[in-house]
Amino acid sequence: MKNLLLIAVMLTTVMGFAQEDSGFGLKGGVNYGSTGDFRNEIENNVENPDSKIGYHLGLFAKADLGRLYLRPELIYTKLSSEYSIGDLEVQKLDAPILLGLNVVGPLHIFAGPSLQYILDTDFETDRVEFDLGDAQDDFTVGAQFGVGLNLGKLGIDLRYERGFNDNEAEFINDNTSINRSRIDTRPEQLILALSLSL
Repeated sequence: MKNLLLIAVMLTTVMGFAQEDSGFGLKGGVNYGSTGDFRNEIENNVENPDSKIGYHLGLFAKADLGRLYLRPELIYTKLSSEYSIGDLEVQKLDAPILLGLNVVGPLHIFAGPSLQYILDTDFETDRVEFDLGDAQDDFTVGAQFGVGLNLGKLGIDLRYERGFNDNEAEFINDNTSINRSRIDTRPEQLILALSLSL
């Protein structure tokens, strides 16, 4: 009986801290994932990258609509992927437009499109000297969905992001085997974020 009473008190306390108000705030966290395949058209091979940890920082606004809420965000993201010939770094601005549902207490789920603008792509390698050309499209669209907890002014969420379309960058070099190689800059990642309402 004591255990049930203790659980009820804890649930009531947590539900009392649930963030349900409209407003805005700051957020940041870590990203774990990778970009797309490395394709060498001369040798006709495809390599999947190893996932690495990146980070993100940004702002969000929240409009409370009862059990539903609308949450647009503007996020700077830096992520990297490891290929056998080197590491690709991508810097981008993300603008997710999320529709969420307050499930129970502090628990909520959300999903929506993520507009992505690539600021820069860099490729570092010790094997050969070459530059990575600009991504085919600076502006792309992806999707995010996830689950979160809001405790007063603090929030934590875990989300999955996937780009919808291929967005390749080309190697630029005199060596013909490199000149026709491409890397897909489309992200696929898990994102863990902390947020603070102001």
